[in-house]
Amino acid sequence: MNLSISQMCVVDDGAQLGDNVSVGHFTTIADDVIIGDNTWIGPNVTIMSGARIGNNCRIFPGAVLSAIPQDLKFKGEYSNIDIGNNVTIRECVTINRGTEYSDTTRVGNNTMLMAYVHLAHDCIIGNNVILGNAVNVAGHVEINDHAIVSGMSAIHQFCKIGKHAFISGGSLVGKDVPPYVKAARNPLSYVGVNSVGLKRRGYTNDQIHHIQDIYRKLFVEDYNITQAINFIQSELEDTPERQEILDFIEQSDRGIMKGY
Repeated sequence: MNLSISQMCVVDDGAQLGDNVSVGHFTTIADDVIIGDNTWIGPNVTIMSGARIGNNCRIFPGAVLSAIPQDLKFKGEYSNIDIGNNVTIRECVTINRGTEYSDTTRVGNNTMLMAYVHLAHDCIIGNNVILGNAVNVAGHVEINDHAIVSGMSAIHQFCKIGKHAFISGGSLVGKDVPPYVKAARNPLSYVGVNSVGLKRRGYTNDQIHHIQDIYRKLFVEDYNITQAINFIQSELEDTPERQEILDFIEQSDRGIMKGY
């Protein structure tokens, strides 16, 4: 096993470090921590009990991972955080452990959490997600694959953000944000389909136009949500994208954001 561990850090005997892990000065790693291969941990990082961190991650100075949740209902039950592979965690990010609600706060593969991001307990963050600087995410939030939340945004507890959504900087997210859309303004509203992001990820023009047709009915034309869904189900082609949108709306507990 090839390790590079500073003599000025503290690694508990109960921690398990993979091959080629690097740990910087003044970092503390508690017991019941598992860190995968080729992960770099910078100086002044604190990793508390219950952290599960994958391969090829980068964790920058000041990050605090797996602290107990800021939830008055928490009674000391066992819980953890689960960080995937190829995750970048920038300066002063905080990720809290789960509670008995789900036991885990999870971050998927290839995700970037920029400086000062806060992830509260029981959040589920998908793969290839980007959270901009100082994004604050309350408990029980779900952010799906390829979503981007721009800096200084705040997300209310139990909100859901769909795949490939893009949320503008400084947004207050109090309702669910469906897949494939751009969201901005106050209160947060639909401002179009995330066509640039979709093209970068291989979606065809026909697929994007189909998604735009769906959201015209939902958000632009003079339909309420029930009328729009009935039209979409009866008149628009049944595609994976259509089903993703309809399933998201059906499973939304807080309700989706508004149109213009």
